[in-house]
Amino acid sequence: MNTIHSFPPVAGNNARLLILGSMPGVESLRAGEYYAHPRNAFWRILGDHLGIAHDAPYAKRIAALRAGGIALWDVLAACIRPGSLDAAIDAGSIIVNDLQGFLLRHPQIKDVLFNGATAERYFLRHVSPGLEPGALRLTRLPSTSPAHAARSLGDKRREWHRAIRKIIQ
Repeated sequence: MNTIHSFPPVAGNNARLLILGSMPGVESLRAGEYYAHPRNAFWRILGDHLGIAHDAPYAKRIAALRAGGIALWDVLAACIRPGSLDAAIDAGSIIVNDLQGFLLRHPQIKDVLFNGATAERYFLRHVSPGLEPGALRLTRLPSTSPAHAARSLGDKRREWHRAIRKIIQ
């Protein structure tokens, strides 16, 4: 089994909010783009908020995130995971991204939104202990993954938009 690696962070100088996933899925890794699976709701939800089409060219979607003050990254830098499911991550293989360093370089970020429970769990276990207590407001949101079908797109959209609007007006 081969080790997979996440992407570099997306962040502009004005980033006030960091959205964290766990690790890109197979489609994203193949495309070299965050949330590339066509049934992943991430770009539909964020596109609505940012006023850009979910299927706009990737570079335009990334530019819209940066312009909107939103940074994007994954908690894990590398791991062994067959397929795309977070449940298949080999916990003994994980390497965590340098989120502490990232947050030091972006001190205006005070809010972190987790795209699902796995991102939150790995952050709390591996990153949070090295941070100043209370320095960040942490919010777990429903995963935008098509594997998380327990919630409708409408429900996910409402929760994500409500959380983002609280941070970025």
